[in-house]
Amino acid sequence: MKAFIFPGQGSQYCGMAKDIFQQFTGARHLMEEANDILGYSITDIMFNGAEDILRQTRYTQPAIFLHSIAISRLLDDNQAVITAGHSLGEYTALCHAGAMSFEDALRIVSKRGELMQHAGTENPGTMAAIIGMKKDALEALLAEAGLSGTVQTANFNSLGQVVISGDITAVRKAVEIAPSMGARMAKELVVSGAFHSPLMKPAEEELKAALDEITFTNAKIPVCMNVVAKPVMNADEIRNNLVLQLTSSVLWAQSVEAMIAGGATSFIEIGPQKVLQGLVKRIDRSSSTEGIDTAEQVERYLSKKEEQS
Repeated sequence: MKAFIFPGQGSQYCGMAKDIFQQFTGARHLMEEANDILGYSITDIMFNGAEDILRQTRYTQPAIFLHSIAISRLLDDNQAVITAGHSLGEYTALCHAGAMSFEDALRIVSKRGELMQHAGTENPGTMAAIIGMKKDALEALLAEAGLSGTVQTANFNSLGQVVISGDITAVRKAVEIAPSMGARMAKELVVSGAFHSPLMKPAEEELKAALDEITFTNAKIPVCMNVVAKPVMNADEIRNNLVLQLTSSVLWAQSVEAMIAGGATSFIEIGPQKVLQGLVKRIDRSSSTEGIDTAEQVERYLSKKEEQS
C-alpha cells in the first residue's frame, strides 16, 4: 500500500524545482500562477535567490509547498491511499488530498510563514536536535532545562531522534547537560524561532482567523495529521488540528507507525531533499522508500507507472 509524504521546513535548497519548471508545462503554469497569487516571484527566490533569503521562513514555506505540490500534480497518481506531511508539509498533504484548493493552501502557507517569522522575532527562541535519549531520560532533561525557561519536544522524528524547542536559555541548557544524561548527540539548530512550542502563541490567533476564512472539504484520502498521529478526513477536524499544530509537537514517528499499522508499506517523499525517507527507514526498516525531487525523478516515476499500467 502506497503513502505519499511531504517534507517540511529545512528541506529547501537554492535552485529547487528549476528543472521541473523548465521541463513540464503544467508545473510552469502552476508556478507562474503562484507568483500571481503571492504578488511577488517566489520562483525567482527558489531558482536564483541567495541562501539567506530562501532560509527566511516567509519564503521557505511557500517555496517548499510549491515544489512539492507541483510534483504531486505531475504524478497524477491516485494509487496512494493515505498521505501525511511533516509540519509545513501537512498543508501540502491536505492540498493533495483535496481538503483545500491550491490557491487557499498557498495563501495560508504564505501567511503561516509570515506569522511564524514574526513570532520568532517577537518571542526569540531556538531549537535543538537530541539524539539517542530514552523517553524517561528525555523527560528528566526537559524538566531540568525547563527550570531556565520554556522548553518542550517539538518533533518526534524517529525512535531516539527528537527536536526540542523553546526559550534560548532553556534549550541551550538542555544541549549542555544532555550528554551527561545519556544523549549520543545534542546540537542547537539554525532556525528563526522556537517552532512548535508555546513561543509561537502570538501567531496562533491570526492563523486561526486566516484558517476560518478558508473553505475546507472532507479529504478524499486520509491524512495522518501531526498533532493526533491518526488518519483524519473530516473538514472541521482538519481545520482545528492545523491551529493546534503551531504550538504542539509534531508526532511524526507516531504518524508513520500509524500509517504502517493501517497497511502502508511504501512511502514516497514528494518534494525537495530526502529527509523523510531517512526518518521512515529509522522508524521501520522493512518499509520501502522513494523520493521524487527532480525532473529526472518525475520522468522515471511516470515511466515506471506507464509500464505497470
